[in-house]
Amino acid sequence: MTIKEIQEEIVDEFALFDDWMQRYEYIIELGKSLPLINDQYKIEENLIRGCQSQVWLHAEKKDDTIVFTADSDAILTKGIIAILIRVFSNQKAVDVMNADTSFIDEIGLKEHLSPTRANGLVSMIKQIKLYAIALQAN
Repeated sequence: MTIKEIQEEIVDEFALFDDWMQRYEYIIELGKSLPLINDQYKIEENLIRGCQSQVWLHAEKKDDTIVFTADSDAILTKGIIAILIRVFSNQKAVDVMNADTSFIDEIGLKEHLSPTRANGLVSMIKQIKLYAIALQAN
C-alpha cells in the first residue's frame, strides 16, 4: 500500500467518528497496538527533540524500505507516533522523504492538540524524514 493510500485510509477512519473525544480514544487504541521498539533502541540518541513526552523512534533499512519502531511514555503521544509509523514504515526512503503530510490537517489532528503536542508532532515528522534522508544515502 502506498503512503497516499494509507493516509486516505486514515482520513476515512477519522471521518467515522462524530467528535474528538471518540477520535482521541481511537488514537489511544492505535497506540496500544503499536509494535514496541526494542529496549536496546530506547536510548538518548533515539529520543525525539521537541516533544514534551519522551518519544523514542528507531529506523532501519530492510531490503528497499525503512522500518520504523517507536514508543512513548505518554498514551496519546504513543497513538500519534503509531499513526505516523503506520503511514511511513515499510516504505521506500525516497517516498518517505517526498511524502505530503496534509492528511494530518485533513483529520484535524494538529488543531486538536495542545501547542506542545502539536510541536511534538512536527518534530516526529521531521525526524522520520531525517531518518529517510540518512538511510537513502546508505
